[in-house]
Amino acid sequence: MNEISKYIMIIGGIVFLIGLIMQFVPIGKLPGDIMIKKEHSTFYFPITTCIVISIVLSLVFYLIGKFR
Repeated sequence: MNEISKYIMIIGGIVFLIGLIMQFVPIGKLPGDIMIKKEHSTFYFPITTCIVISIVLSLVFYLIGKFR
């Protein structure tokens, strides 16, 4: 099997697992997320969620780089 096809399959599996986990774990409702509700509009900016996802992805890429 081609190297690039292996990587595409691995990435697809990771995306599938992340989607499956997100069905059961309520991400995006953390303390620190900004939500402003007005009469006819809502502004939502998940800043804490973005920071947590950034830290997790940094750790994952660090570990992938270390063991590569």
